[in-house]
Formats: sequence, C-alpha cells, structure tokens
Amino acid sequence: MSTIKMRISAAGDVLDIKSLIEQVMESGRMKDKATGQLIPADYIQTLTVSVGDKKVVEANLSVGVSKNPYINFKVPGKKGDKVTIAYVTNLGKTDTATETA
Repeated sequence: MSTIKMRISAAGDVLDIKSLIEQVMESGRMKDKATGQLIPADYIQTLTVSVGDKKVVEANLSVGVSKNPYINFKVPGKKGDKVTIAYVTNLGKTDTATETA
C-alpha cells in the first residue's frame, strides 16, 4: 500500500492536487530518548509530480520539511488525466501513487 494519499479536483485547465505523505522526515540530529543514540536521517529528497507522461513538478526537499508532509500543487491538466506522485528518500526508499483526475 502506498504511503501517498492524494485528492485531485479539476477546474478548467488546472488540477488542484492535495497530497499527504506518510514519512518520518528525521533530520539526523534528534536523539532516541530511550538509548540516547542519534536517530539516522530519513527524509524525502526528491518529489516529482507528473500529469500523463509529462513531469510538471520536481521538488528537492530536505530535513526542514515536517513529518508526514501535506503538499498542495496547482498544475496544468484536465479531468480524466492521470496524475502520478513519486518520491525518493535520502536512504533510497521510493514510493509512487497514481490517480485519475
């Protein structure tokens, strides 16, 4: 099951994409309260949004983004277009979700 949830609404030639991504977004600077050891960094580095076969957004995120980020995009597109959101973390983990507008 994908860690990406999205809702898409279409208005004319614009798609409003609301996404919620389940991701811990650890900076690598916090300590585990039980052990006192640093928690390894684990955050989304690259986020891409595609409409059909065309990449419309490519974002480079970092440790400054909060846990389980909610991200909203307005991109060109119309009802019936397939929207794909994908990400890669600094640890190489990936996830992808596709929905029809």
